[in-house]
Amino acid sequence: MRALVIHGGAGVVLARMSDSDRAAYDESLGRTVDAGFEVLDKGGMSLDAVTTAVRMLEDDPLFNAGHGAGLTRQRDAELDAAVMDGRDQRAGAVACVTHIKNPVVLARRVMERSAHVMLMGTGAEEFALEQGMALMPGRYFRTAQRLAHVDSLQRGEDFPDVVPATQGTVGAVALDTAGNLAAATSTGGLTNRLPGRVGDTPIIGAGTYAKNGVCGVSATGEGEFFIRSVAAHHIAAAVEYRGLPLRDAVSELVHRILPGLGGLGGIIAVGADGTIVTEFNTQGMFRAERDSSGRRVVAIAR
Repeated sequence: MRALVIHGGAGVVLARMSDSDRAAYDESLGRTVDAGFEVLDKGGMSLDAVTTAVRMLEDDPLFNAGHGAGLTRQRDAELDAAVMDGRDQRAGAVACVTHIKNPVVLARRVMERSAHVMLMGTGAEEFALEQGMALMPGRYFRTAQRLAHVDSLQRGEDFPDVVPATQGTVGAVALDTAGNLAAATSTGGLTNRLPGRVGDTPIIGAGTYAKNGVCGVSATGEGEFFIRSVAAHHIAAAVEYRGLPLRDAVSELVHRILPGLGGLGGIIAVGADGTIVTEFNTQGMFRAERDSSGRRVVAIAR
């Protein structure tokens, strides 16, 4: 069984979306899930599939990660990302990087080429240089839409965009033919946040988790609540230790635990048998999925 599911953030206001908006998101999500699934179809590893998918979403200014990231109060991009390999539960993460085009690639380098799990800020970027990765100027990340959004928030105005700017994150979870699970998540973070704020995305067990034989999870939403609930690991533990079906474990987290804390967002997950679960407690979540049975879904609304 091969399976891949991706998300591009939860919290979208569907009433604000035009037909052209929907078409643009559908096209990007479809293209991304197809590219990631092609990796699996050619016998590639789940880790390669999720890296490919998340890298593509980071490059797309429609989504809050990489190019087009949400900006801090100082109008800067501070980017977070993580990857986890379910085979041996190795993980890599970066936080508050400001010049890395594809933070998910750097997070994977941290996992594979360092003795650490997380690097942040200037230390992470120095490591990127050691790895031969090019740094991007800050202006690369500041799209006109993201600048307008942070400016409107600072004026106390509502911003009529369709991007899930407060809950936006991108992620992918995959199962390959060898039964290996992997998860990857990347984000530009909350718009107009304090500089130095880090959400759940790079925190293993909060926004990202994978363990062979159990499940892989990627989260999107208000990161503080996913950290407090240790959301991704909670789901995996419910499956592994309580024997809950993956769908029930995800539903418990999204519809009972998160709301109990006051949190909004969504989860994508893949089980050890290739079951794909997508769930959210917001109006919509950008998402797409494919598996080796021929199933292909691209969706925003419930």
